[in-house]
Amino acid sequence: MKTIFEKGRAAVSKRYFPDGGFEEKAFAEKNLLRSKPLALPELSELDVVRHYTRLSAMNFSVDKNFYPLGSCTMKYNPKILEKVALLEGFSNVHPVISILPNGAEVSRGCLEVLAGLKDALLEITGMDDATLQPLAGAHGELTGMMIVSAYHKSKGDRRKFVIVPDSSHGTNPASSVMAGYEVLTVATDEKGEMDFEEFKAKMSREVAVVMMTVPNTLGIFNRRIKEVCDLARSFGALMYYDGANLNAVMGKVRPGDIGFDIVHINIHKTFASPHGGGGPGAGPVCVKEHLAKFLPSPVVSKTASGKTFLEYPEKSIGRVAPFFGNFSVLLKGFAYILLMGGDGLEKVSETAVLNANYILSRLRKFYRLPYERRCMHECVLSAVKQKEKGVSALDIAKFLIDRGFHPPTIYFPLIVDEAMMIEPTETENKQTLDEFIDALIDAARLAESNPNIFHSFPTKTPVRRLDEVCAARNLKIVFEERNAG
Repeated sequence: MKTIFEKGRAAVSKRYFPDGGFEEKAFAEKNLLRSKPLALPELSELDVVRHYTRLSAMNFSVDKNFYPLGSCTMKYNPKILEKVALLEGFSNVHPVISILPNGAEVSRGCLEVLAGLKDALLEITGMDDATLQPLAGAHGELTGMMIVSAYHKSKGDRRKFVIVPDSSHGTNPASSVMAGYEVLTVATDEKGEMDFEEFKAKMSREVAVVMMTVPNTLGIFNRRIKEVCDLARSFGALMYYDGANLNAVMGKVRPGDIGFDIVHINIHKTFASPHGGGGPGAGPVCVKEHLAKFLPSPVVSKTASGKTFLEYPEKSIGRVAPFFGNFSVLLKGFAYILLMGGDGLEKVSETAVLNANYILSRLRKFYRLPYERRCMHECVLSAVKQKEKGVSALDIAKFLIDRGFHPPTIYFPLIVDEAMMIEPTETENKQTLDEFIDALIDAARLAESNPNIFHSFPTKTPVRRLDEVCAARNLKIVFEERNAG
């Protein structure tokens, strides 16, 4: 398929815009004008509409197909949230308005949304204060680690290490290193939990924080989590909760009640604001009271009478994002919370866990189960049995594309060979789950009878099987006609 520039042809029409009677100098000085016309494609409106409509139909999205990416929580996004975000009072307010004369009153509605969202997140997490500035989960992690560093430095305590289980998200050690710490990794035991004895051996007064993904990337909840928190606290360390998997426990368990000091939340995962393709996202960070004075400045707060105001923490780490973060993402997250209510959010977790365990129970006969445990919101299976026949997790992923499903996350977590990480979320019905499960069963059976055929998948897509290393290093953004389906 050609690009819009390749489709352009000479002089479709010489009439572009009506003559407005403007003089050239009204736009720019002559020395700033182009020496020759901009090389834009010349196409009719119909050609352009058809081109982009055809491209949009080729996109894969959660509105069209099942999207079971593990740890990404690609749930359906109710369209009412988009309508809320497009309300004129929200969409037409410039972010700098709050700092202009009388701006606080003009933007009062936006500030009340932020304050309302913050209160809701504090109730959900069991924390005391929060910043809404971070623009993504990883950005929230870094913000949280900067708060950890500021906290220990304020006490004259310069600690060196961060403990991270090997079942955590890969961004956890990355954020720790960016914040200036060294990472101590703790292995996973036979139950799929952080090895408690190894954890005890590595815990010391040099550990600044224990950073845990809960549930972990195996989809398993650590049954000794309270003991972990208590032991860390006995050494003066903080506890950080990676909340990217909050969809598993929302309304059931509050991190602050267990003993965590910091939690970041992925609004674009748990609270149904669309994400993918690198953004946009939002990663608010909630903290206990003893860390509130280090939050990024300013913080949106409320007086006892309910009036919003901007608060400037005394030992703030400073701004981490312009204005108050990705406002439209935060707005949609708040609308989702109001739409669901407390009982609805609890039901979300119950259904997500039920769906994941249903998938696990039906597929465990066909794929290896690394840990004999019930899972939470996602399950991890291994294609090692299929690999013995020459069929890898990647091959199975390509097979699923032909069956109309987005592949699950593969080769992660790294501690599971040929990993396939499946998160169905709460929004998928049993019929969809059964169709997906049947496709994976068919893949397992086909791997037994005809493993060589997997190397040709996918066969029904506009672009066929790629050499992915070559594609990444030699990117070509134009489809050649002979590759079109």
